[in-house]
Amino acid sequence: MNEMMYVAVFFPLALGILIAFHEYGHYLAARLCGVKVLRYCLGFGTPFFSRRFGPDQTEWGIAPFPIGGYVKLLGQDPDEPVPPGEEHRAFNNQKVWKRVAIIVAGPLANFILAITVYWGLNLYGIEEPVARMATPVAGTAAANAGLLGGDEITGFDGEAVVSWNDLNWRLLQAANEHRAVNLETRNNRGETAFRPLDLTNLGAVKLEGDFLASLGFRLFSPPPRMAEAEPGSVAEQAGLKVGDVFLAVNGKPLATRQEFILAMRANPDKAVRLDVLRGAERLNITVVPKVVEEKGLKIGRIGAGIEGPAMTTVRYGLVQGLTRGLSQTWEMSTFSLKMLGKMITGEVSWRNLSGPVTIADYAGKTARLGPTYYLHFLALVSISLGVINLLPIPMLDGGHLMYYLAEIIRGKPVSERVMEIGFKFGLIVVAVSMVLALYNDINRLLAG
Repeated sequence: MNEMMYVAVFFPLALGILIAFHEYGHYLAARLCGVKVLRYCLGFGTPFFSRRFGPDQTEWGIAPFPIGGYVKLLGQDPDEPVPPGEEHRAFNNQKVWKRVAIIVAGPLANFILAITVYWGLNLYGIEEPVARMATPVAGTAAANAGLLGGDEITGFDGEAVVSWNDLNWRLLQAANEHRAVNLETRNNRGETAFRPLDLTNLGAVKLEGDFLASLGFRLFSPPPRMAEAEPGSVAEQAGLKVGDVFLAVNGKPLATRQEFILAMRANPDKAVRLDVLRGAERLNITVVPKVVEEKGLKIGRIGAGIEGPAMTTVRYGLVQGLTRGLSQTWEMSTFSLKMLGKMITGEVSWRNLSGPVTIADYAGKTARLGPTYYLHFLALVSISLGVINLLPIPMLDGGHLMYYLAEIIRGKPVSERVMEIGFKFGLIVVAVSMVLALYNDINRLLAG
């Protein structure tokens, strides 16, 4: 399956799952509150497929525009009459706390989905790189803190660091809060040290692009060393052996595993000269990478497994996995709100805003990497959907909650005129945000 096929399959799948959960939250809450549900629909527009079933013969449908969904409730549209004898089941006739519960249930369903996914991943276990550093660039925050190449970050303000991804997340939170942190490290000799890291004077640019690299944090990658060779492969036929260290390709020095792999991929069916270190002996070995087709392109492979960064399996027990899932969802939700606030104040650039093209791209990429990566992506987008829907913007769930709060304070519903003005304002905000996000997506595509 090529890259576009992954996007075509797994982006709609992600949208369908997220929208279905969100709308089912509204549906379930409405039923529990005694409100009649007329229609449950995935997508906008007139459903092209629908079936009626359930106690109230609710219409379950799929509509042609898959950018959202909706649940239509009895009495929600003031222009549609409520059948005699069913006034008590109309949405607008319910007490305000019931209406609040029905609206909140949609975003809440997205948060529950994220917690459940994180819980399952925490139980299953995820393989992630060990938090071991490459030598930091001089003048960066990491170098100024005294961190050295090969140091493993084992603690962050007194809490254990379980992986490179964990370190990345903690650093992003600390930088967003502009605070100093204390890192515990262990070097190659097993010696422990504490390094104060100052993140108090970071500008907005530091939160963009390759964030960790801007701070001087780069994942340690051992020199490209052969870990295995496939039987009958080009590598085996050329006389390469497990443990061989690749120093250069066609005279160009190598520093990382990725550089070696890219060099092989770029030279299908071409003679490539390798400078190899075997023990204390330096050898020159020529290989001709075999032509392999991948994603419609012809690339080169020699059938050798190359050592990568040290990996660790992050796994939690039943209760700890659940509490970890709750904290992951909470931390990501609050961080998203802080980032939105910083965008509004100008402290963080609006270039960080992503739209459907970027989300689709990540859906395809994570699906290619494997189920655990795709599920992580699904949980992250589910949290974002929940947070965005709770923003106090008319048209969104948070806008309805704002009206109901005003109703509680005033003792009567907001006027139709106010709601009409609010709808127009919300439409403008949503439209501008979508255009800006799409503009950012196009810029990212053009930049590669």
